[in-house]
Amino acid sequence: MHAATPPINSVPPPTAAVPAATPASAFVALLIGNVALAFGGWFVRLADTGPVAAAFWRMAIALPFLVVLALASGARPRRMDRWMWVMLAAGGVAFALDLGTWHLGILRTTLANATLFGNSATLIFPIYGFLIARAWPNRTQALALGLAFAGAALLMGRSYQLDPRNLAGDLLCVLAGLLYTLYFVLMARVRTTMAPLPALALSTMASVAPLLVFALILGERVMPGDWTPLIGLAVVSQLIGQGCMIYALGKASPLVVGVALLVQPVVAGAIGWIDYGERLHGPDFIGVALVCLALVLVRRGDTAATPVVAPAAREAQEHS
Repeated sequence: MHAATPPINSVPPPTAAVPAATPASAFVALLIGNVALAFGGWFVRLADTGPVAAAFWRMAIALPFLVVLALASGARPRRMDRWMWVMLAAGGVAFALDLGTWHLGILRTTLANATLFGNSATLIFPIYGFLIARAWPNRTQALALGLAFAGAALLMGRSYQLDPRNLAGDLLCVLAGLLYTLYFVLMARVRTTMAPLPALALSTMASVAPLLVFALILGERVMPGDWTPLIGLAVVSQLIGQGCMIYALGKASPLVVGVALLVQPVVAGAIGWIDYGERLHGPDFIGVALVCLALVLVRRGDTAATPVVAPAAREAQEHS
């Protein structure tokens, strides 16, 4: 399945993975996607299956809808370069491993911590972007990144002191965050030549079988008694949340994507406070304020940044 794009003859050059200034549509998609993804941990806790089995159903339920949407958008099966297949398959497996470890961690720590550590791509993905662009951030971008790190530190800094039992869950979520970064890197490359819906449909397809195998190896309950949380997980997290993220990956810089990921722990912290009594305190609110300020600054700094998109990448983006 592929969108109506120019034939793919080779893997895009490294600079093709770094888009120019982030358009408003991509920035809005990032905010919507991260708010939707923040509900993922809540749905996992509500599911009456095992945590990895919930991840399997998230992908399996969403997949038919993604295929239909991709076909409706004009995507049609066509021959692709073998390296594109490799990146799609590797991205799907990386996302499966990310979801599996993250869902295991969700049940062992707070919602805010699980979401924050699970999005440690906040740090790694922007660094990847700077290396690919062969350029350091400008002053506004550097300030935004610094504020984002400070906000993240305040949001997660009290995890071990509040409850040492959170540590195992936090470590699982850190591992998930590293795998999520790998998924982002691979899918950012895919998005230089493929439209968002077929890219998401194919990567989701590659995630289904590994998650089912993982759940069966762990001996989890796979069949649910109540489908409502799993349907919510598939629609909100995969269709809306991940759909918006994949769309933005083709148009937003890694720095903007990384900082925007911090919207998730802010929303997840509010959900944890309302539904589970995981109360927020003074440092948490300061962290939230710093994250919000970082979002404003990174948008301004990214708009003013010098475009680094290669001509081939610009041509591909125009077709996406």
